[in-house]
Amino acid sequence: MKVILLEDVRPHGKRGEVIEVPDGFARNVLIKKKQAVEATPANLNSLKLKKQHDIALAAERKEDALELQKKIEALSVSVSMKTGENGKTFGSVSSKEIAESLKAQHGLVVDRKKLVLDENLKALGEYTVKIKLHPEVTADLKVIVSEEK
Repeated sequence: MKVILLEDVRPHGKRGEVIEVPDGFARNVLIKKKQAVEATPANLNSLKLKKQHDIALAAERKEDALELQKKIEALSVSVSMKTGENGKTFGSVSSKEIAESLKAQHGLVVDRKKLVLDENLKALGEYTVKIKLHPEVTADLKVIVSEEK
């Protein structure tokens, strides 16, 4: 029997795939647990429409990410830190502080988990921080760490 998987079923396939399984397994396990539906022409058509919708939605999200990338790369964020003698800082700048500064200074809300810090920002100066906006789109944000007055 051909079925359309509604969720990932470990050895058989991934969500959205059409697979061939024995009739008993399909009826007694997959369909009963709502992990699959029978591959009727109506169900196959709805699967096709859903895949088209998902592709269009993914393209739209990528366009939005590209627009946000242009905005972010034109900006710079300044973060001030307490320093001791010889310009040494107390602690380091975290991704949370950068996200809060970006929101406060420019009104852009970015999840702190999307910020990629290659190194700890422990010294005064100018740094480039990568922000993963989409699996295919990464923006570079200029962060200026200055002395708190």
